[in-house]
Amino acid sequence: MQIDSVDVQILQLLNKNARIQWKEIGEKIHMTGQAVGNRIKKMEDNGIIKAYSIVIDELKMGVSFTAFVIFFMNANTHDDLLKFIATRNEISEAHRVSGDACYHLKITVRSQEALNHLLNDLLKYGNYQLYLSIKEVKKHYNASLVSDE
Repeated sequence: MQIDSVDVQILQLLNKNARIQWKEIGEKIHMTGQAVGNRIKKMEDNGIIKAYSIVIDELKMGVSFTAFVIFFMNANTHDDLLKFIATRNEISEAHRVSGDACYHLKITVRSQEALNHLLNDLLKYGNYQLYLSIKEVKKHYNASLVSDE
């Protein structure tokens, strides 16, 4: 599916506020709410819009440790590790990467003990380097294709 400038405007508005009403989007881009809804449905059906989500303040939820793990496999097959990653809620992001490492993982946990437990479980699949986040300085939710810049 090709998206046009109107679709990009809709995506920008949804990216800022996923709960915005179709009618309000329509008022901002000079379309009817129904026309906006049709375009949104088409983008959902074609996988342009994958999901709608919320942003949680992890510190207020008691999640006080964020760690980044550079992971090195000790086996040729990644299937077992991928199953492990899928079952662990503490692993909020996982990226297969090029270079010396195999994966970069973002881990969020409530305590140092929980982090240690997860890291011990990870050792079954390979070795890692650990980097603890001192302070989050930027969190960016806008996709580059729909940014205002």
